[in-house]
Amino acid sequence: MLVFLIRRLVGTVPVLVAVSIFVFGFVRLLPGDPARLVAGPDATAQDVAAVRIELGLDGPLLQQYVRYMGQTLRGELGRSAKTRQPVAHEIGARFMPTLWLTVAAMAWALAFGLLVGVISGVRRGRWQDHAGMVMAISGISFPSFWLGLLLIDLFSVRLGWLPTGGYGDWTHFVLPSITLGAGVAAVLARFTRSAFVEVSAEDYVRTARAKGVPERMVVWKHTLRNALIPVVTMTGLQFGFLLGGSIVVETVFSWPGLGRLLIDSVSFRDYPVIQAEILLFSLEFVLINLIVDVLYAFVNPEIRLK
Repeated sequence: MLVFLIRRLVGTVPVLVAVSIFVFGFVRLLPGDPARLVAGPDATAQDVAAVRIELGLDGPLLQQYVRYMGQTLRGELGRSAKTRQPVAHEIGARFMPTLWLTVAAMAWALAFGLLVGVISGVRRGRWQDHAGMVMAISGISFPSFWLGLLLIDLFSVRLGWLPTGGYGDWTHFVLPSITLGAGVAAVLARFTRSAFVEVSAEDYVRTARAKGVPERMVVWKHTLRNALIPVVTMTGLQFGFLLGGSIVVETVFSWPGLGRLLIDSVSFRDYPVIQAEILLFSLEFVLINLIVDVLYAFVNPEIRLK
């Protein structure tokens, strides 16, 4: 197990280096001059040149990248071109709201998706199966921005039960988490049903039923446990997508998280923040995939990580 973890961690280094090169080049293709934005519209050419030197944008691209990687390896992510605050401070202040929103969305999506998927798998071909898949297709089909606006109009504007946005107590989490987790719940429901139906056709499941094992035991011990193996992979990937892809939901609900920070940074051409955020999202995906691989051994003891 330890050797496996070390190999996977070492294997993340080329991935992160490739991502850093891609992001470094991509942000510099964005139209607009960040030095001009920082200096202001009335700044002289000398002022803009001074700001460009301060931001480290005065040298060749290769020199800029080497300087950027050297700072990153030392844990220095630079300073935001917009706020002049350390990038680590800017991201740290926005990370927890995004994390808690993602955890809340993933919690209810996982519970709902597994429940609907298992019921549809057990009752496949019946009305429970059809109803569950209609809800799943609806969750996938609704755009998140439209669903968010619809929930705000119904529960905030018309009924006045929940706040329209912002970050605060548990009431502020309800609508954003539902909006963010709807698509994930739908995907997990369909994926769980497919895995459940596939495992139900295996010989060991039929053998368990032939031996007279109670149906509840067949469902929960023999079928669901083995069906969870691909579901664990999908859950990990979906969690990564939620953590890094909540931009639209955070914008709709004025959520002070990483998604809104990334939008503001792109608008201002804030290179250090953009690079740090995307690198962070890439690292999150890598670590989540590693955690998923480790969870395989706990879901199915027959799997051995070598």
